[in-house]
Amino acid sequence: MSPPDLLPAPDRLRGLLATLEAGLLERATEVRLALLGALAGEHILLIGPPGTAKSELARRLHRVFEGAPYFERLLTRFSTPEELFGPLSLKALEDDRYERLTTGFLPTAGIAFLDEVFKANSAILNALLTLLHEREFDNGTGRTRTPLVSVIAASNEVPADEALQAFHDRFLVRLPIAPVSDASFEALLQLTRSDDSGAPPDALTQAERAAIAQASARVRLSVEAVEALRALRRWLGAQQTTLSDRRWRQWVGLMRCAAATEGRAQIDALDLWLAPYVASPTPELVPALTQWFDTEIARAVPQDAPWLTRAVEAFEHQWEIERSAEAEDDGGTAGKLALARAIGGGQDDGGMARLMTASLEAHTRRRYSPVHIAARLAQIDEITGPAAAHWSRVHQDATGLADRLRERVWTPAPVLERLLGAHTHTLATLDGLLARLETVRAGFAALPVEVPAGDAAPACAPEPVVL
Repeated sequence: MSPPDLLPAPDRLRGLLATLEAGLLERATEVRLALLGALAGEHILLIGPPGTAKSELARRLHRVFEGAPYFERLLTRFSTPEELFGPLSLKALEDDRYERLTTGFLPTAGIAFLDEVFKANSAILNALLTLLHEREFDNGTGRTRTPLVSVIAASNEVPADEALQAFHDRFLVRLPIAPVSDASFEALLQLTRSDDSGAPPDALTQAERAAIAQASARVRLSVEAVEALRALRRWLGAQQTTLSDRRWRQWVGLMRCAAATEGRAQIDALDLWLAPYVASPTPELVPALTQWFDTEIARAVPQDAPWLTRAVEAFEHQWEIERSAEAEDDGGTAGKLALARAIGGGQDDGGMARLMTASLEAHTRRRYSPVHIAARLAQIDEITGPAAAHWSRVHQDATGLADRLRERVWTPAPVLERLLGAHTHTLATLDGLLARLETVRAGFAALPVEVPAGDAAPACAPEPVVL
């Protein structure tokens, strides 16, 4: 069986993600990016305070890869190379060779977790640079190939020292992690130890990983994606931020891996949902990049339609004025109405008094010409048409976006909810405003109609409602 035939099905990957995510509250994004990054051969940096499941995510991840030994270390400025790369071989020293016994240490690991990675000294960081980028380790006079799949590193903060920037750049995926929100706090308290462990996953074999790599290499970069990446590059330039050439290419490789494992032949613009976690040099830029993607690429931003709200409120106000306006009194109607109301306050013949009051109140209401009413309805219809057309466009955009995202494996639920929820909010807002507009239209249509006398001058249309 050739490697392409071993490409894991999307449902298999969804099952692995579900296993990794079990018991990790509000970590859907981190789980997906950790596995996707590892499948693409990239390294992941988790940025956040202690106790936010960073090490647990790395320990779970190594179980997804068959034959990938796990290595874990907490680094400090006092850490020595021996702690990461193994002790010196005494036998080799006897032969004047400076070699390390690497078995069980980082050079023989498949998945590694390095906590507080930026606190390591320069000797360790320099050795890690080659190991992370080249997947090779200098041992004595020779350089050996390592089986490293991915390094998951953790830090409480992004390094400010410029000397560490080259090392920081080796981590393609950078994920800010925060404690669980108030919404998940009770669920956190209810977790048990069994919830934390997760069932052993059906690990991915080396042949399957090779099939993913081959399929990824065949994925094309669409014109749409290129234009989106160009737009992002311009946006980053305006923010005084740049990405290295190597980083752009690595990111495209990550998106190719996502597309291949989702069964797509090309990268599209929606793959740029990864931008906040790849293009952001610091966690502070993540919200702005998220907003850029939602607005410029997905075009899924909640809209409150203030222009339509103002129009609806103006029509409602005008209808209330015209509905309650009284006709010019002929000198006796007001007195009769007062008498009828006084009679109605008594106990005798109350029903007759109420009928008299209702009849007189109807008589005192101002009446409007058919021309007046038709003008009001026509102006409302001028607003309703564009508003309904806007609703149709939003609905079409929402349906199209949902169709494109339906089969995605890697787009996290929070991202899906944010994008699709934006259109849902807009449609609900428009629905409510259109319903109010229909109500006020019916109100204008029900205004009392004045029957013009035969010798009356032609009625004039009223001044339009000021919107």
